Amino acid sequence: MKELVRCRPCGFVMEADKLGDVCPACGLPRKVFEPYRERVSLNRLRLLNLDLHPIVIHLSQAFVIAIPLLIIFNFILPDFQTVIIKSVIIFSVFVFPFTLIMAIFTGIVDGLTRFKTLKTPLLRVKIIFSIIILLLASLMMYVAPKEGYKLWTFILSILCLAAGVQLGLWGKKLIDVILPGTYPMKKGSKKSPSQEE
Repeated sequence: MKELVRCRPCGFVMEADKLGDVCPACGLPRKVFEPYRERVSLNRLRLLNLDLHPIVIHLSQAFVIAIPLLIIFNFILPDFQTVIIKSVIIFSVFVFPFTLIMAIFTGIVDGLTRFKTLKTPLLRVKIIFSIIILLLASLMMYVAPKEGYKLWTFILSILCLAAGVQLGLWGKKLIDVILPGTYPMKKGSKKSPSQEE
């Protein structure tokens, strides 16, 4: 296995022989890098490096953002490409729950691979919110055709979007746990209260 180094400020990990003058992620000089040893087994790392969960999450995010935007667009410009816009809304409402099922499944696999458990408080909350979004999306898929993909579809899609944003914020906290790091203070800058403790 090749020698790895990690950027202390941003947590970026790379092969030591590929390191240039600056960190490719944050741009700080190479002197902020330190030797790094991967704590995850090679088999687990291979699975994690497929990035299945982040890919599927981005797919579901595309639908949850597209649905309310297209409904607003269709409301503002009702005569502009009505058939196409309506078809995309119908497709998005129908496909969205299936992308969520894939996101939940890959999230469970990712959590078990990365943390070896799903019982941590943050993972439990993420699973509960994922199920809530799936229920909202399923309700939207049921209600939308009956009401013509209008008001209730819009309301349910906004609720899905709000829950998805919160889920993303919790996911970011997990990334912060995986990629710890602190940016060096510039000379003359004041320390924050948390840094003084």
